[in-house]
Amino acid sequence: MTTSTADVVVIGAGILGAAAAHELAAAGHRVVVLERRAPNREGSGTTAGNLHIQAIHTRRPGQPIPADNRRFLPLQLAASQLWGDLEDRLDADLEVRRNGGFMVAETAEQTRELVEKNRMEAELGLRTEVLDGTAARSELPLLSERVVAATWCELDGYANPLLVAPAYLTAARQHGAVVRGFSPVTRIARTGRTWQVSTSDGTWSTPTVINAAGPWIGQVAELGGTRLNMTPVAIQMHVTTRVRPIMRHLVQHIGEGMSVKQVSAGHLLIGGGWPAERLDLSGRSAPSLASMRGNLLQAARILPFLADLQLLRMWAGPLAATPDEMPVIGEVPGAPGFFVAGGTYAFTLAPLWASALARLVAGGSPPLPIDDLGPARLCADAAVTS
Repeated sequence: MTTSTADVVVIGAGILGAAAAHELAAAGHRVVVLERRAPNREGSGTTAGNLHIQAIHTRRPGQPIPADNRRFLPLQLAASQLWGDLEDRLDADLEVRRNGGFMVAETAEQTRELVEKNRMEAELGLRTEVLDGTAARSELPLLSERVVAATWCELDGYANPLLVAPAYLTAARQHGAVVRGFSPVTRIARTGRTWQVSTSDGTWSTPTVINAAGPWIGQVAELGGTRLNMTPVAIQMHVTTRVRPIMRHLVQHIGEGMSVKQVSAGHLLIGGGWPAERLDLSGRSAPSLASMRGNLLQAARILPFLADLQLLRMWAGPLAATPDEMPVIGEVPGAPGFFVAGGTYAFTLAPLWASALARLVAGGSPPLPIDDLGPARLCADAAVTS
């Protein structure tokens, strides 16, 4: 078995691994990307592709701990700026659509939550607008009478998750990166100041490893000698048959997990974090008929025209999650040169995390403070030492 050298080995070729590989290769590092299966066909390729810029709904169905919007918003704003020119930087059509989004409410309590959300967004520098139900329907007549209020954010949008990671990988290759699909990592060992990352067809010797393996972050970390308390989940998406252009905006629900948009091809994509039947990290996670029913009924309650459309297909996709529902990014304690990146809303935050990782690898400071998001809080132990 051959041993080759690299400046950085990135494990995972979803959007986070691909974005990090591009940033690092563009900065002059010799980068190798290792992916267990085909690039972007696992977690990243099965996501909805939403660009969440206004404060998110804090709970998906079955989520025990709410997300911390006050912590997320500065990250979302920084990521929003990077998404603004991403197609130009990658010289690729990513089907980025920034047509704005509505976050809707159906009850007085949810409306109060929208108002408080709007105050927080204003404090943190994000411009949103609170609309009553009549005003919201004036802007988007597709909304039902059940919508009593909404917040509008002009920066919300989406991109095609099947295009973004491949474009990042293409750009990374143009800077010399090597991308190896169907190369699951079987062993990670530290020898002196370097890491030995082994696959079935060879070993890579490198001072820096980036674990961007999505739902498999915990498994990869354990190969490197560290146990991370990750809580991966599988959620599902639903897509209708193609119809004429009818809805330009992203629509979400403040109190329940729901997101709806019409993609460039004309399909309506309905998601929002409803759980799959089960999580299967060794194969394909199975969709849930109960979640399908709940998600579709909920979406049709807010956007009644959906009830007349035919469901084309549904699928389940795994995603990385943490017990505190926050991202994880940074160097693993006791494992110098071993970095982790992943967690909640990784699609939206991917350009920001790629920039942060490139700076951290170079010994610099990330674009925003992220010490509180480091892997130390998730470490069950730190068996690897320098």
